[in-house]
Amino acid sequence: MWKERFGNRIDKLKGRVCWVTGASSGIGEYLSYELARANCKLVLSARNKAALDEVKKRCLTTGRLTEDDILVLPFDVKNVGYHKEAMQIVLKKFNQIDILINNAGRSQREFIIDTDISVDKELIDLNVLSPISLVKCVLPDMIKRKSGHIVVTSSLAGKFGLPYSASYCLSKWAINGWHESLYCEMKQHNIDVTIVCPGPIDTKCEDNCISNSFKKSVKKMTSSRCAELMLVAIVNKLQEVWIARQPFLFFTYLNQFLPQLVLW
Repeated sequence: MWKERFGNRIDKLKGRVCWVTGASSGIGEYLSYELARANCKLVLSARNKAALDEVKKRCLTTGRLTEDDILVLPFDVKNVGYHKEAMQIVLKKFNQIDILINNAGRSQREFIIDTDISVDKELIDLNVLSPISLVKCVLPDMIKRKSGHIVVTSSLAGKFGLPYSASYCLSKWAINGWHESLYCEMKQHNIDVTIVCPGPIDTKCEDNCISNSFKKSVKKMTSSRCAELMLVAIVNKLQEVWIARQPFLFFTYLNQFLPQLVLW
């Protein structure tokens, strides 16, 4: 909240080339709209081209962008063999990638004993290996230019274990640790890394759970508000942020400093 009031404004991102995965819905969709308002050049990626085209249309009415400022690049992020080709398409279009926002992902809600190992593999492929692969593709150009910003949409589930979400927690703990290491290695190259850990957000994530035996309703933050706070973190180059409504934020801090008190 301090950075939102007194830090850099989102419109300072004007003119940056921003590549957003998972841009067809939820947080990624609203990130695209906020970036359009800031007049960033956009690369929108997800599997659903029709949905991406709709997001592009709204981006064009939201900011002062032209058709040429937005590239719709549909593909399945799990197809890591296509990542280098996708990156070359972006570089051919915009010459550089200033900000990569790895936002695509899925969740899972199921008892450990009832979760098939294929679910664990699916989540690791999508939530861990796919963003890592894309980062490794864009890093050489960023290092060469000594400029760039890597952003990953993780989760508060990457800060402590949650019941009925072991596989999801596994993937988010892994991606958090990897990006913390990336942050340490990239400082010498003037490349920023931001880990975003949202709590419950009103997205289609629950509908897209790989396994979901629980339909628990909780108070969720809107995708638009989450996207806005994410961009505050990005423009102010914060290394890690937690974004959630109460009481989820309170319990995250409690777990961080007094973990013995947080017993599910």
